[in-house]
Amino acid sequence: MIDSISAENERRAPRVKLAGVVLALVQLENGRQIHGRLHQLSFTGGLLHLDDPLDEGINVEVMFHVSSCTVRSKAVVLFPMWATQGCLQPFEFSGLAEEDRRSLKSDLQLLLGEPAAASMIAAEKKSLRAAAGCSE
Repeated sequence: MIDSISAENERRAPRVKLAGVVLALVQLENGRQIHGRLHQLSFTGGLLHLDDPLDEGINVEVMFHVSSCTVRSKAVVLFPMWATQGCLQPFEFSGLAEEDRRSLKSDLQLLLGEPAAASMIAAEKKSLRAAAGCSE
């Protein structure tokens, strides 16, 4: 049993607890827009705090800005959990472009305080500027 729990934790993407400080917009397939707040975020999905739950399995588009990354991606809504006020609605990205996923992952690593990620990101930005012919 412990082996399966540790294996699951190794596969699980690191999560950043945002406690609702990041605003998010959810657009339903019918065009209706719902405002919420990001409670947790990873590069695979997140947890939104909404006033009312959404049906499990529906396709939506989520939009939010965290750190230097603006995300606009298709997502699938998972089963909601009731909260003291409203609900916590998990979602999983289903259409996040690989470049956006890398950018989100690096920003989340910075928020988690992983110094290796910070130096890697700085080096990557420097090489991109050099390739573009920009001076520092």
